Amino acid sequence: MSAGVAVGGVQATRRQMITAGSASTVGFAFDLFDLFILLYVASTIGPLFFPAESTTLQLAATYASFGVSLVMRPLGGAVFGRYADRLGRRRGMIVTITGVGLATALMGALPTYDTVGVLAPVLFVILRLVQGLLVGGVVASTHTLGTETVSQRWRGLVSGLISGGGAGLGAVIASLVFLAVSAAFPGPAFTEWGWRVMFFTGLAASLASLLLFRFIEESPLWAQAASKPAAEPARARDLWAPGRRVVVLTSLALVIGAGAQYYLTSGFLPTFLGSVNEVPAGPRGMLLVWTSLAILPVALLVGHLSERFGRRPIFLAVGLVNLVALPLLVLVMAGLGPADTGALLGYGLLLTVLANASYAAVPIYLNERFPTRLRATATALVWNGGFALGGLSTTFVTAASPTVADIPSRLALFLAGCVAVFLIGAALSPETRGALERSEAGTDARTDPADQAATATSTPAPQA
Repeated sequence: MSAGVAVGGVQATRRQMITAGSASTVGFAFDLFDLFILLYVASTIGPLFFPAESTTLQLAATYASFGVSLVMRPLGGAVFGRYADRLGRRRGMIVTITGVGLATALMGALPTYDTVGVLAPVLFVILRLVQGLLVGGVVASTHTLGTETVSQRWRGLVSGLISGGGAGLGAVIASLVFLAVSAAFPGPAFTEWGWRVMFFTGLAASLASLLLFRFIEESPLWAQAASKPAAEPARARDLWAPGRRVVVLTSLALVIGAGAQYYLTSGFLPTFLGSVNEVPAGPRGMLLVWTSLAILPVALLVGHLSERFGRRPIFLAVGLVNLVALPLLVLVMAGLGPADTGALLGYGLLLTVLANASYAAVPIYLNERFPTRLRATATALVWNGGFALGGLSTTFVTAASPTVADIPSRLALFLAGCVAVFLIGAALSPETRGALERSEAGTDARTDPADQAATATSTPAPQA
């Protein structure tokens, strides 16, 4: 029998902790892989679904379809977050990841604008909406199951593993698939069939996830909370209870800033390298593989450092560095050409490493701010809401750029502003390290002030 570790008073085996952390990471990776596919084929499907006279307008329209998917994620977090709070993290993960794969595969079967006219972009956007709803639900389970299962010592590390590792793994898989499909369908063939194959791979990603989910067990903290007779999962509207609104707003500012840093760097890099630097598909794919691989070690390191030094100090330190470094890196990269692959790799690695460090400790930070009965709903809503607003920044950058040559300066300005929002959220947030169990006992007002207020109100005053 595997040795056990107490988690919130419940004994979790080492096997249970490993499989929970792995499933959360892989589930989030394949979830993001499905979203990344659009970023890798944006310049190809733009003319097919959103014909326009301007290249930047085509990109803006394509990224807008990406944006509508992001807007649906908070709703998905509310719907499937409550599902995960009521019926368990494991079941919620299986339902949502299966749905994401099906929605992604259907995009590859859609007719183009030349075939059915305006119906093509309408159908494409509808599927993006469905995909966004399901993606929002995935976060409710992946961002709670792993961190709730491991002991306190490893929660920062697992937070980085899920958020950064999931993002890095998802991007690497997307990059490798892009390389393989580009080689199998070179040139005009990619425009005709290659982009469809890219979307079809979403179904394979979901099937691979389901194979792993057969071995995972339920979160011990959720199982403990669900076993209590009076336990009733909270609803999304409970986030606006007196005393909890400030928690939501400060957390949201932090996640918006972190999400925007991610989408304006890793998310925008495929387009930046292709449109600004004019790097061909093959070398561009290899650059994206290496920059994506760099995310995992830095996310693990920063997540673990938050366990040693605290969540808030790490957020502030990363934000201050990024406020200066990210805009400068973008402007330097803009001056490089397709032959400068070595310099693009070096600067691209710095860009992605610094930007992705911002959200490594965010999942555990959100978990520690809310009690178990509300945790999946709250984490999914705040994470998805923040990343939805942050993700829209790519659309704003392209829409604000009259020509491709204007993209770098607009991107640098947007990055500086979004890092500033991240710093404001971090400065206004309390330190949460170690609060996961305290919130269950209701002893930390900073973690769940609404429950504390309710407890204080219901406690009889001492008799004179």
